[in-house]
Amino acid sequence: MSNQFRQPEQALKELRFRLSIAGAMVLVLFGILIGRLVWLQIVHYSKFTAQAENNRITIVPLVPTRGIILDRNQTVLVDNYSAYTLEITPTKIKNLDETLEQLSKIVKITTLDKNRFKKLRYESKRFESIPIRTRLNDEEVARFAVQAYKFPGVEIRVRPFRNYPYLEYAAHALGYIGRISERDEQEIKESNEANNYRGTTYIGKYGLEKMYEYELHGITGFEEVETSAGGKAVRVLSRHPSTPGNNLILSLDMKLQIAAERALDNRRGALVALDPNNGNILAMVSHPSFDPNLFVEGIDSENWKILNESPDRPLLNRPIACTYPPGSTFKPFMAMAALDQGFRHINYRMFDIGHFDFGKRRFMDDKEGGHGTVDITKSIVESCNTFYYQLGNDMGIDAISSYLENFGFGALTGVDLLGERTGVLPSRKWKQNAFKTPETKRWYPGETISIAIGQGYNNYTPLQMAHAIGVLVSGGVNATPRLVSGKQNAATGEIEYLEPKNIKKFPFEQQYVDLIKKAMFQVTQSGTSRFAFQGASYPSGGKTGTAQVFGLKQGEKYKSEAIDERLKDHSWYIAFSPIDNPKIAMAVIVENGGFGSQAAAPVARVVLDTFWETEVGLMGPPLPYFLERKRKNIFETKLTQP
Repeated sequence: MSNQFRQPEQALKELRFRLSIAGAMVLVLFGILIGRLVWLQIVHYSKFTAQAENNRITIVPLVPTRGIILDRNQTVLVDNYSAYTLEITPTKIKNLDETLEQLSKIVKITTLDKNRFKKLRYESKRFESIPIRTRLNDEEVARFAVQAYKFPGVEIRVRPFRNYPYLEYAAHALGYIGRISERDEQEIKESNEANNYRGTTYIGKYGLEKMYEYELHGITGFEEVETSAGGKAVRVLSRHPSTPGNNLILSLDMKLQIAAERALDNRRGALVALDPNNGNILAMVSHPSFDPNLFVEGIDSENWKILNESPDRPLLNRPIACTYPPGSTFKPFMAMAALDQGFRHINYRMFDIGHFDFGKRRFMDDKEGGHGTVDITKSIVESCNTFYYQLGNDMGIDAISSYLENFGFGALTGVDLLGERTGVLPSRKWKQNAFKTPETKRWYPGETISIAIGQGYNNYTPLQMAHAIGVLVSGGVNATPRLVSGKQNAATGEIEYLEPKNIKKFPFEQQYVDLIKKAMFQVTQSGTSRFAFQGASYPSGGKTGTAQVFGLKQGEKYKSEAIDERLKDHSWYIAFSPIDNPKIAMAVIVENGGFGSQAAAPVARVVLDTFWETEVGLMGPPLPYFLERKRKNIFETKLTQP
């Protein structure tokens, strides 16, 4: 009996134990749940509220309008316009080739368009959509809109475009923009500008577009957009508009620029004209040139091949990236160095017999039989080599190199463009660093003789030559060359003109400067450029130069007609005008052009003629651009595309 009563009692006891365990587990679970709720709702309330809000609100970047670029007379050189673009999102397309084939029946798509699309697809993985056709007209847009339902992943967008209305004119100075690459992204991150480039797809790649990228780009704005659970925009909660990039006002005069480029015609060469009083560059030509519009949406392979493989190297910015021996254009600087350091005096004369002997080597003059009695003036007017052979030997390389540093030879000018080369002002120190063996490191006195006439190791950019003649004829004013002379707030129209940079005044003896300038004036009257400047209605000074591309053997004569075109001498001309208080200084080089009087001097004549025709406009203050904007808003104007 007792066992019968004991069994239910044991079972009840076990049941109670199990219920206790279950109750404890329930309490623990509720405790965990309550603890989790406290953790989420109280401890991390702010954090998760922000996350929930972020899921509800999308931040949409508002890309700023890129600043435009104008010349000194407010002529628009670079601007923006909006146009329709046909774009494809590759991830939404099942059969891309078939889609392209069907699209071609509606909108004209060329082989060049397809090649560019493939190139952009490879390079631009970060972008959701890639343009297959740009600048669609209204008829093409309408044709696609009717059949758009057949093409998921293909859409028409309105995008801003950069426009270079003057095509190849001033292309190397202005540069161009292009789609942002991975390398560009890295540079943006390193400059702490990543947030400001959200939504931006284009960036300056070359020239002023790259040099002044952050000035032109502006400040990105944003919209707070409320979205549904499906990601669809419901309403705009707030809007912070973008700030347009600043406009750049250049010192370039486009009329002078066009005249210079046309004067070079189809020849390879460069020209730089500047104001010696402040360093403002009035014209900067690199010839041949290219159309920067080709690069905006990614240049196609065919055009890239033409430009990249051309033996004329149209992508090379010759004024700052190419160096050449200066030839006889070096002589005015040598004469100034000799006078100012006491190696020659104003009344010095020598008799030129047609050659200069140094050791066992004979250095020949350019004129058989010599120039007879030669003074400083005649040495420049008739370009007497023997005078400078002797002078170089008397001065030595140390006196030459230390003095000519004052003109900026062999150093960066500091121009506001990337890619400038230093050139070579020969010196003992330079040679020790440039060569490897003890024999080649040593400076030999005979080398100085070639240096004195602008040959040998001498190598300078056209910009350096223009800057140097500006320093000389201004009496020692050394101002950093520049292209940008002012910046304009695109929103207010307010213009800030920039002060010239690093103006120094070397203590040149004015009587020596005057003597050199008068001699260079005589070059245009009775000297080597007299035919090019015959009948000029204004006074100017100049100096021709012929730079050897390869050296001749001793006693060998130069025969232009027997030499390959690309091995012919380079043609130089440096110039300034007027004689007193010069307003323009210039250097011109025509590659393989032969004698400076035949190729480069006529180009300089055209430029100086144009300068004096428009001298009032060039030197007068430019009109405030915001007055122009009241009559015509440049940002709302769609230009005719080239």
